[in-house]
Amino acid sequence: MTSSRAEGPTANDAAVRLQEAADAITAGVERSLPGWVERQVARILDAWGRASGDDRRRAADAAVRAGVAAAARVTRELATLFALDVLEQRATPLEIVRTAYREPTEVLRDAGVPSVVRESFDERAWPDDEYGLVPRTLGDLGDAELGPLLLAWGMAKAAVLREGRSTPLPGPE
Repeated sequence: MTSSRAEGPTANDAAVRLQEAADAITAGVERSLPGWVERQVARILDAWGRASGDDRRRAADAAVRAGVAAAARVTRELATLFALDVLEQRATPLEIVRTAYREPTEVLRDAGVPSVVRESFDERAWPDDEYGLVPRTLGDLGDAELGPLLLAWGMAKAAVLREGRSTPLPGPE
């Protein structure tokens, strides 16, 4: 008797790996994004160097709230992406995570921090990212374990597509 394991991975194996990667990305983003927002606001305020102590405290408090809001919004958008059939997914998790610049941008604008000079590619790719905050990788959020998850997700998605699966992924058990 030959098992499917002996013959190689099945479409269901790929779907399970895809769901596991999606769950790990969502959990990692939810865990890491609030701190990332706070660090980005502090980094830009430090570089600007003109915020008074009171202004800095207000911005730090606003960054805490913005981090929570960014994590909630981005994880909600990731959940929406991951709930779609793989054939209907038109974005990657990184594209969604890259929108996390919005919340710290508002904090910095409210603090009166002027825009920074950015490279022309960045200006074209993310015109609203006035402070150069867009994360380049998932690992940029401060969790080294997040970085390779995008590759794991992409490989699992490719395996699901290769197997011709076009039904919703199984939910958590």
